[in-house]
Amino acid sequence: MYNLGYDIGSSTVKIALVDAKTNHEIDVLTHPKEEMPIYAAQSGWAEQDPELWWIHLCEGTKKILFENKIQSKEILAIGISYQMHGLVLVNHAKKVIRKSIIWCDSRAVEIGNDAAQEIGEKKYGTHLLNAPGNFTASKLKWVKENEPELFAQVSHFMLPGDFIALKLTGEVTTTINGLSEGMLWDYKEKKVADWLLNHYGIDPLLTPPLVENFENQGTVTKNASLKTGLPIGIPIRYRAGDQPNNAMTLNVLKPGEVAATGGTSGVLFAVTDRNTSKEYHRVNHFAHVNYTKELPVLGTLLCINGAGILYSWIKKLTRASSFHEMNVWASSIAIGSEDHINLPFGNGVERMLYNKTPGALLSNLNLNVHTRGHICRAALEGIAFSFAYGMEIMQQDALTLDVVRAGNDNLFRSDIFSQTVATLIGKPIEIYNTTGAIGAARAAGIENKSINDYSQSVASMDFVSEVLPVKEKQAYIEAYHKWKQELTRALNNLN
Repeated sequence: MYNLGYDIGSSTVKIALVDAKTNHEIDVLTHPKEEMPIYAAQSGWAEQDPELWWIHLCEGTKKILFENKIQSKEILAIGISYQMHGLVLVNHAKKVIRKSIIWCDSRAVEIGNDAAQEIGEKKYGTHLLNAPGNFTASKLKWVKENEPELFAQVSHFMLPGDFIALKLTGEVTTTINGLSEGMLWDYKEKKVADWLLNHYGIDPLLTPPLVENFENQGTVTKNASLKTGLPIGIPIRYRAGDQPNNAMTLNVLKPGEVAATGGTSGVLFAVTDRNTSKEYHRVNHFAHVNYTKELPVLGTLLCINGAGILYSWIKKLTRASSFHEMNVWASSIAIGSEDHINLPFGNGVERMLYNKTPGALLSNLNLNVHTRGHICRAALEGIAFSFAYGMEIMQQDALTLDVVRAGNDNLFRSDIFSQTVATLIGKPIEIYNTTGAIGAARAAGIENKSINDYSQSVASMDFVSEVLPVKEKQAYIEAYHKWKQELTRALNNLN
């Protein structure tokens, strides 16, 4: 028997099968092979058709069952991971009435900024643990202001994962962790932040009913069964945004544990059981997948937009055959890249830098000394330094950081990158070979199990290696100090 996990990204849909008894991976499939389109009618906008997610989920589900010769009756439960912060709107007939405004759309920035100023930090800081920002609630306000005739048709707003659950079960629901990523969960009152919706002039009744993770969130309908090949009546038992789900996948569930992602952008997700914070602008605080009103477990998320995209850009520039070849070039260069410094912030505004955009910067370039190896090493170091900088922000907010876990992909495949991060934060980094879709599938099987029992059962599963801090770390510290000085100069030049 098997559990099924979906990871609904903005590029593709990933589908995973795991053995329901052992939690071992059976197969992971990506569909479609090409990236799904993102529509941008204006600069800074980003929209996708939610029905396209559903089409590819249905096609991919049938394909993974067929290729693995699995009968539908062998599937027991479903878990869903999805792109965070998106807005999906449906009418009373449960039909989508416009394209989804997705995570990377920035049209609601000013709406969030204005709300923060009007509400005041004392209110949003203690109740939301975040500034309203450019999140789902602010995007909903944008639709109300700019598309009033369409807004009049809205029966419910949802997150992308809620939409997939609707297509599977026919029921409009959401989760506490989903509302928290939309800035609509009041941590102090432990209920929906109706007061923010009221501030935006939005009827709180547009909020879907709440369901809990690791419990029945609805069952597959006959229509969904025909579309997907899944059996009628199996439950959805888990739903989470991609970054909290990535933490779940890496068994990051307890205070002091941190999940790190080094892809196009970089993410640190630190688990805490605190209900206070001094930092509302450079990091975000979300209800974690195992949050309950009785045991409120939070995830503090710090995002670095300029991360792996820089290394990809250099790969194109140098015409390297692979990232491995670039890592070989970089490995011949000493720590500190002979004073060549790289700031990787060339992928839009950086929240951890108070929404400033210093841009990507290659500095101290000596044309008589520096080679492509120096450029590659400085890039890896610059991205690693930005991770260390993010860790400092988290520690200034009194977060406990005991262990860091990361997936065995992208930047963490580079010894230079992972060793630099481990050395500067003074903690080992555990590397695991797994994916978000696998994590969602495993989470679907937690029925009637303690989350601690689950955590212990998968603790060593998928473990690949451990990157230890270097004992002789002075060269790393000096290079990091020079990098921070360069960052300070770049930020001062923006003023």
